[in-house]
Amino acid sequence: MARTVFVLTAAIALTASIAWADEAGDAKALANAWNRIKRLNTAAAQAMPDANYAFKPAPEVRSFGEIVGHLANEHYMICSDVKGAANPQKTVDFEKKTTKAELVKALNDSYAYCEGVAPKDEKTFANLLVNVTHDSEHYGNLVTYMRMKGIVPPSSQPSR
Repeated sequence: MARTVFVLTAAIALTASIAWADEAGDAKALANAWNRIKRLNTAAAQAMPDANYAFKPAPEVRSFGEIVGHLANEHYMICSDVKGAANPQKTVDFEKKTTKAELVKALNDSYAYCEGVAPKDEKTFANLLVNVTHDSEHYGNLVTYMRMKGIVPPSSQPSR
């Protein structure tokens, strides 16, 4: 089911990217969306106590930490493709890391790897849009896990 949702999301993102790729502000809008979700996911990873990184609301879903690791894996995969480079972390599965320190570092490093990556054409625009969409989808998971543990997620924090 999750793969079907991801494939459908990717198809929608590709269709949207083709329609929007020629408009002047799209790269900036994409960068703004990326920076926002990057900030939220990073803050969520920081806010969850280390003891709750193994938390799963049900046995068949990823733990909080596995979601954070999954995001890091995907960032390297997508951004290396957009860069036209080999994935520098291809042999590492960050979902297998278990401590908050390891996972926060992996997430931050993956965001740093994607820093400055910009769409060059419709394909790279679509890939980066999938990256934003994918991160947003999993931020929703992180929010749910945080709420279940009594933690107010970053997007619900007062802005002052």
